[in-house]
Parts: sequence; structure tokens; C-alpha cells
Amino acid sequence: MVYCGKPSRGCQMCRTRRIKCDETKPTCKQCAKSRRQCPGYKDEFDLVFRNETQATERRAQKASRKPSASKPHSSYPTAPAADTARRSSTEGGGPGLSFEQAGIIPVLGQHPEELAACHFVANFVLVPRQGSTRGFMDYLIPLLKQQPVDSPVHRAFNACAIASLGNRVASEAFDFEGKALGEYVKALSATHAAIKDPVLSKDDGVLAAVLLLGLFESSKSITAKQMGLFAWGSHTEGAVQLVKSRGREQLRTKTGLLLFIAVRTQMIIQTLASSKAPTMGVEWWLTDAVHVEVAGRCQRLCIKVAEIRAEVTRLMTAAQRTPENVELMLDMIRRVQTVDQECVNWMSNLPDLWRFKTVGWEDHVPNGDYEKAEVFPGRVDLYPDLYMASVYNMVRTSRLILASVLVRCAAWVCAPVDYRTTPEYATAARSCVDTITDIIASVPFHLGWHLKRPEIQQKHDLSGFACGEEDCMKGLAGYFLTWPLMCINGQDYATDAQRAWCTGRLKYIANELGVRYAGLLSGIKIRIPSMLIRRDGMMAQPNGMSGDFVKLASSRKSRSASPTANKPLQPLQQKESPGDAES
Repeated sequence: MVYCGKPSRGCQMCRTRRIKCDETKPTCKQCAKSRRQCPGYKDEFDLVFRNETQATERRAQKASRKPSASKPHSSYPTAPAADTARRSSTEGGGPGLSFEQAGIIPVLGQHPEELAACHFVANFVLVPRQGSTRGFMDYLIPLLKQQPVDSPVHRAFNACAIASLGNRVASEAFDFEGKALGEYVKALSATHAAIKDPVLSKDDGVLAAVLLLGLFESSKSITAKQMGLFAWGSHTEGAVQLVKSRGREQLRTKTGLLLFIAVRTQMIIQTLASSKAPTMGVEWWLTDAVHVEVAGRCQRLCIKVAEIRAEVTRLMTAAQRTPENVELMLDMIRRVQTVDQECVNWMSNLPDLWRFKTVGWEDHVPNGDYEKAEVFPGRVDLYPDLYMASVYNMVRTSRLILASVLVRCAAWVCAPVDYRTTPEYATAARSCVDTITDIIASVPFHLGWHLKRPEIQQKHDLSGFACGEEDCMKGLAGYFLTWPLMCINGQDYATDAQRAWCTGRLKYIANELGVRYAGLLSGIKIRIPSMLIRRDGMMAQPNGMSGDFVKLASSRKSRSASPTANKPLQPLQQKESPGDAES
């Protein structure tokens, strides 16, 4: 039973006649018009994972009858070799096939849970091929081999794997959703029991399980609806607490260091999204905990940005308009400008190995449908590998956040004068327009645009997936893109066309790559910084609301228009549309 690509979902009669089926159920209209008895439709799971045993036997018999000068080489290992691969993985604690072979060896009769494990590793586990970069969840494979099958990390892995595959295929024969949720509940129970134990709570497998539980929240729509849009934040906070309790000893092992860096990355995204101050300071997170120097400098900048944003949010909530506080806000403006310049310097001083190049240019969108377009009009950039592209976009989204903080501070200082007349606003507008363009130019690379054009591919072989083929779209690429695309979607400085295109890409990631979290993000209607500035103006009222990004995303009021929308704009300022939150 092998994966044979996207099959026809027409009825058997239309497929036999080689005509297009309208897929009307229970009887298609083509059969009704021709007065034929419609034989019905196959189960979707059977369509995607088809049993090719008989067809393979026929091809083998046909080939054996042909005269040949030499014995042909077999494309696949014999059954004993496949059984050996399965046994070696099972003995090591991993599910199904060995992870190196799972994506390329079609094992006949493989159970959906084994297919799910292979699918997950081939889509989300990125491993470094050279020492100049790092992967994503590359600590997972050794842990799965070391931990028992009923451990928290195995339960959490099973939940993520089944949910991920269930988001890509549908089957009446196997309840992916129910099975994934059942494994999730078991993983939660096992993880909570382990955390209560002072010894087990410091185990690498427990921390990895918590990170996987957070990933599960963003891969399965049912949990996102029932537990809230940002439910993954609770798992991230739990992981941070575990890292603190584990102490600096965890940095002495490779797996411990990789887990620490993974938690740090999730912590940065969560603090940037929620306007909360990072737990512990920059030095605590970075000292003796850098695996790749270039990426370490990026995360240092991101933590600084999170700290500045949290401090500004606190000041907006409590500060009175006094000469001292005005000077404090002016000092915050200078700090923002300094950190933003550090971000620019980071991108300017990257080693050649990290450089991207522009490989294409799109002049227009077919039929003017931006939501369906693969490429937004403008340039297309190619990156050395997926991990490096994600690091670039972390710095870019941090610059967008810095620009919003800059404008908020300027608006507070100059109030009641229109903040859009300030030089800080003009600077932020130019910076954000350029940054948005850069992020958009990186999206086609993430979503496999270059895979259809082998003549422009640039293989650095810096990192790749633990199993499976590299020349196909991956779920991890969509997972990396959700945060940058949402940031663009909520920017005052993005055009309506850019917002429509980003919304379409988020829906594509949800529907085609199975990252359901992206579909929820595509429906959020916010405008930053205009809505934050509006909230900042309400701080003097009793029980005023803070500029929390999460609250804005969840609040019904976030869908209202900005009070400054009807004021005339200068030509540069017309790039933004702060009042069209419903567009």
C-alpha cells in the first residue's frame, strides 16, 4: 500500500469511461444521463493509499517474460529487508519503519498509525546535514528510540502524527480525529503524572512531550475550537517552567541543548504575540546556549524586542502624562530605533552561506484572484534551506513589531495631534512596506514554488527532513509561515491586495498542508498599530484594556474600524488602510 499522489475521486463508471465525473452522491449525473447504473465511489482513504500488490505482480511477470541482457535492479528491497527495517525500528522504540527508510520504502499492508508516523517525520522533523545550521525537532528521533512506547513523548508523538495525517486524508474506515484526541488525552495524563515526580520531571522525554502537545494544538482544528486560538501558549509556559527547573545542567548534552533552544524559540513567539515580558532575561536564555551563532544573534534580538514591547505596554497602561513620563517615552523611542538598527545590521552582515537570491519576478495575478495566486506580483527569493528562511522571517516580524511600538510611543507623546504627521510614523511606514515585501517574496520558496523549476534550484544540503522525499511541499514550511503571514495580515501598511493574498496562503496552508491553525488565523481582522493606539487612548478609563495582541485577536471589538480612518492621508500614508478592518 503506497502513496500514489492525488487520485480521481470520480465514480468507477466515469473513471472507466475516462470522462469527468461531477461526483454527485449517491449517483453521479453522468451515469444518470447515459442511463447507466452508477457503481458509487471508493473510500477516500483507499483512494489515497491504494493497494498495488496485484498490479506490481503483473508488472513483474510481464518484465520477467521480456528478454534482457542483464538482470534489472529492483527499486525496492525484498520483503525480508522491509521486515528487518521494521524490526530494527520497533526494537529501538520508534513506531513502524526506521525513520531513514519510512518515506521511501512502501510496506504493503501498513497500518494507518504507522503511515501517520512516517508522514509526520517526513513533514515536521528537520535534521541538519552540516554543522553550519540546525534542524527542527531533530532531538525527537533519538528520544523515541530511547523511551518506552507508553512514555509521554511517544503518546504525544502519536497524537501529533495521527492528527497531521488526518488533516491530509479522510477515511470512514479509520477515525483519525478520535484516535488523535485519544492519544492526546493519554499524553496529557502521562505528562502530568511525570511532572509531579521530581526526578521524571527533568527527563528530556517529558520536555519533548510538552513541546509536541503544543504543536498538536496548532495541527488539529477540533482542539483549536474547543480550547481557544492560543491554547498552545499554556504548553509553552509549561515548557519554560520545566526548563527553569532543569537548570544549566541540561546544556551539557546535545539533546538537552536542542530542547532548550526549541523552548526558547516557542517562548519568543509567545511573548511577541501576547506582549508579555519574557521569563528570565536575555543573558539567561543565551549564555552557553547557542548552537548556531547566526541564529543565536537573531534570537537575542527577538528577546530584546519582546522585552521592549512588554515594557511599552506596561507604561501605556499605567503612566500619567507628566514631563518625566514623556521623557521616558522618548527614551523608549531611542531604544526601539537602536534595536531596529541592530536587526538591519544582522541582515547586512550574514555570511555568504546564509544569503538568499532573487530568482524570479511575477508581473500580475491570473484573473486578478489574489487569494488563489501562488505568487504575489513582485520578486521571488530563493533561500539556502527552510530553517534559514524561517530565521530571516523571525527578524522581519520583529522589525514589524518594533515599528508598531515606535508609532505607539510617538502617538502617546504627540497626543492629541494626529500621530500620522510625525517623522516616526513616516519612518515606520517605509520600514514596514519594505519588510512586508521581503516576507512576501519568501513565501513561494516555503510553499515549493522552486520545486517545479529544477533549473533554478540551489541545493546547499544544509538541512533536510528525517525521511521522505525533499522535492515536495512540507507541513513544517506552512507551520513556519503562519506567524509572518498573520503579522502582514494585521499591518496598517499592507495593501488590500497583500492582505487578500496572505489570507489565501493561510487557507492554503490549512487545507493543503494540514496546519489547521493557519485557517483560524486567516479569519482574524485586526490592524496594527492603529488599533493598539486606540486602546492606548482608553487607558485613562477605569478597567481600561491593555494593548495585548492576544486580546485584540480574540475580542469582537478588534473588528471595528479605527477612529482615525476618515482623516486625510498624505501620499506615503496611503499605503496603509487602518480603517478597513472588515475588508
